[in-house]
Amino acid sequence: MKAAVVGNPIAHSLSPLIHGAWLKAGALDGTYERVLIPLGAFPAEIHRLQAQGLSGVNVTLPFKEEALALADEPSPRAVLAGAANLLVFGADGRICADNTDGEGMLGAVAAQAPGFDLTAAPVLMFGAGGAARGAAAALVAAGAPSVVIVNRTLARAEAIAAELGPKVRAFSLGEAAALISDAGLIVNATSAGLAGQPGFDFPLDRAPRAAVAMDMVYKPLITPFLAQAADLGLRTVDGLEMLIRQAVPSFAAFFGQAPDLSVDVRGLCLAALEPAS
Repeated sequence: MKAAVVGNPIAHSLSPLIHGAWLKAGALDGTYERVLIPLGAFPAEIHRLQAQGLSGVNVTLPFKEEALALADEPSPRAVLAGAANLLVFGADGRICADNTDGEGMLGAVAAQAPGFDLTAAPVLMFGAGGAARGAAAALVAAGAPSVVIVNRTLARAEAIAAELGPKVRAFSLGEAAALISDAGLIVNATSAGLAGQPGFDFPLDRAPRAAVAMDMVYKPLITPFLAQAADLGLRTVDGLEMLIRQAVPSFAAFFGQAPDLSVDVRGLCLAALEPAS
């Protein structure tokens, strides 16, 4: 059994480490590798991997929207998210698509902020890219009373809100300070804080002390956003936990059984993220 994660760039991905540990623990005869796909070559490369006998692939940036478009059978949540991070190749040659990012986000919140009630207060999300749309769709489905998307380019946030319905609202970045005081969950779905990327100031000092702050970035593990939240006494959820949680249904789809969750894949990932001495 063979599977892979595809993207561009891809060398940084921790997914092979996670799936490899689960394969070993389950004594399964399988492999999971990284595959770099050139820009503009996604459909041809996916069909090539399919012809090589892979069970399927995980898809990361910048190909998640193309992955959805390529599928013969997209899941409802992939359609709602407008993107797919999981393609499963059927024996009949058909390609099924799913989006497990939202499931990963909700699982991460449950793991690192136990007892948090998602239904009690609005979610405030910074960013309006593909990750934000998938997250907003999952949050609405999970019972969030509303999802407020704040973005520098208001039109992008408005487009997501128009597609996802009345529970999703769009605001400009300048309005964030006035909105954050009512938020229960505050999510950074932007690249701000990602290693090498510029950041911006989040008005977290106005957040309720019971709020939970989550960052989808996992490199660095503690982003400026999460560091600021922790300094203010907020509970925090990191992007590494989301990465691990979204991998669980992918592993089952590829290899036919659930992973052994007693394996400390988080510890393995933390060791891999440590800077070389």
